[in-house]
Amino acid sequence: MDKPNAAHRKGGAITEIDPDLCTVRARVPAGELTLDQLRGITRIAEKYGAEGVHLTTRQTIEIPHMDPTDLEAIAADLTANSTPVGAEHDEVVNIVACPGTDRCKYANVDTLTLARTLDERFFGREEPMKVRITLTACPNGCNNALLNEIGIIGRVLPERITGICTGCGSCVEYCREGAIRIKNGISVLDLDTCVQCGICVKSCPFNVIKAAHRHYQIRVGGRSGRHPKIGQELVMVEKEEQVIEVVDKILYWIYRRGRGKKLLADQLDEMDFTKIKTEIQQAFQISVE
Repeated sequence: MDKPNAAHRKGGAITEIDPDLCTVRARVPAGELTLDQLRGITRIAEKYGAEGVHLTTRQTIEIPHMDPTDLEAIAADLTANSTPVGAEHDEVVNIVACPGTDRCKYANVDTLTLARTLDERFFGREEPMKVRITLTACPNGCNNALLNEIGIIGRVLPERITGICTGCGSCVEYCREGAIRIKNGISVLDLDTCVQCGICVKSCPFNVIKAAHRHYQIRVGGRSGRHPKIGQELVMVEKEEQVIEVVDKILYWIYRRGRGKKLLADQLDEMDFTKIKTEIQQAFQISVE
């Protein structure tokens, strides 16, 4: 293969087992495509001889077995389709998100809108190492946000308001954490056990359990792979704009303090994570107790 072009350098083109072929990765924020974009990718794949595409774990689409000499043309076609070549090197890569309140009955927050905003603001930002950002709308964590460099989880703090609780036990039945019990004929919440999934708020037929507030838990330093590690809790914030501001500060901190060729999870201590955590919490932290 001749010298790599921009798509190779950015990680949007991946050399295959056969070094004379490559896989081209398209950028698909939150895994959301319009039908026109989907049809466009099909046309592009067919144009350059692909027999199919591959859906990745980070919600992107890859076109396999491409001729590297076609990369510039493929990149131009993908850009015209509003699905430009993606990234997978030392930078912020494709933002992943679950469906959120758009269509999931368990969701606490709108992940898709926030993911698009984060993508517009941060995708492709150069960092010392690859930075994966994943949003999940509830603690069920269907897309493993805890195992990313930056994980954002939508949560709800439940509150039993004054009202007529019949002691029907619906909330007890739905709570998977055993954080609710019926005492003296009414429901009692154990917030120390509660993971703030919000299912009790949705399940109470008499609206006696309400959401005190919805918020985002932001975690840092998770990883998957051979040695998975859950990210450490950094801060909890209440508004989307605060999430964006915190992510910006995290990325700046990583850029200034991180070292290349080493995952973020393996260098939190030497990057003085405790200090940045204290600074961000003092500026943004909300009480959820």
